[in-house]
Amino acid sequence: MAEYGRIKAALEARPPRHSLPQYLYNDDAVFTFDQKAIFHRSWILIGFEVEFPTAGSYQSLKIGGAPILVIRGKDGVLRGFHNTCRHRGAELCPEGKGKSARLVCPYHQWTYDTAGKLIFAGRMGDDFNAADHGLAPVHVQTLEGTVYVCLAEDAPDFEPYAKAVAPMLAAHNLKDAKIAHEATLMEKANWKLVMENARECYHCAGRHPELAVTFPIYAKGNFETVSDHEANFDARMAELGLPSAPVEADWWQAARFPLNEGMVSMTMDGQPAVAKLMCPIGDGDIGSLRWALEPHSFCHSSGDFTFMFTCIPISTKETLVLGKWLVHKDAVEGVDYDLDNLVKLWDVTNMEDRDLCELNQRGVDSPAYRPGPYSEVAESLVLRFTDYYVTKALDYIDAVEGERQLAAMAAD
Repeated sequence: MAEYGRIKAALEARPPRHSLPQYLYNDDAVFTFDQKAIFHRSWILIGFEVEFPTAGSYQSLKIGGAPILVIRGKDGVLRGFHNTCRHRGAELCPEGKGKSARLVCPYHQWTYDTAGKLIFAGRMGDDFNAADHGLAPVHVQTLEGTVYVCLAEDAPDFEPYAKAVAPMLAAHNLKDAKIAHEATLMEKANWKLVMENARECYHCAGRHPELAVTFPIYAKGNFETVSDHEANFDARMAELGLPSAPVEADWWQAARFPLNEGMVSMTMDGQPAVAKLMCPIGDGDIGSLRWALEPHSFCHSSGDFTFMFTCIPISTKETLVLGKWLVHKDAVEGVDYDLDNLVKLWDVTNMEDRDLCELNQRGVDSPAYRPGPYSEVAESLVLRFTDYYVTKALDYIDAVEGERQLAAMAAD
């Protein structure tokens, strides 16, 4: 609890509308705290239903350092479990994707079905009850083809997000998509610096000339309507029956916004990269639907493809950035799309952002670093992210302190 006291003091010392104190970016104890306080208590977008095409399809990954797996059952339902055998804790499945009718522990061959039920445990004696040793579950939610998990015992309410965002996602037919490409990038920077960079375009004019061709780099906040171009776009989307107005809560935001005039997709030249459209409404000229979750992700869906960005904390100053590109399931590479053209803009942008995040980390390491003020015009989503982090971290510390006090009272 002494370390939590130091973290709480640093959180409370942060000046309003400023970045965080150096300690919160650079300390190993804070990194461990973030895994528990933030990532273990949040809904995490892990991917898409099309990555689990048939019964037994699974994905094994880590969230906040905790190994989990998500698997499609024989009944078609996606379920999540902690990726640890109930015998002596061995990892059941290596990280990655796979398919198996049963989950067999490679250590002592304890075997579970796709619903997490223990169905074989050799030489355990007559008093052993297999029903007491099923896999420990984690929460799973799906929404219009997207997949989310949460490790918390009591997960944040998912319904408001689902109700607001489902109508916006529906038109993009993510259940009829396929993964065209995945890419990973290791960044030598704290995960919070990676996400602060991902939540603003203050730097875009100077450092993202390719992105600036299509993306409205001077857009306000969560893409609110402030110009005739945006108002005309909103009116056209209303005629097409596509919701565009921003919706948000403390841990998520979504909005459909226009690209720069004459631009149809987020590619190097602003023209569609995929002939087989995911959303044929308006001939695919529907701007971009951006939806984002704290603490880790954002996605952009245009008429022809969807791009997903997610950050995965690895260590105090290492963050893995994962990108996924989705196209229509019937789109044929080399016929309906050129893979290099599809991925190039976000690939270039991510590498530019990697350099910026590492630049930022090197400066934050300086003994002269002090929290700096955000631009409320250009960095409102960064301020939102940092405020979210501070609030959620303080809530966790208060909850842990409350539990400690209750335990002490019970022991008296």
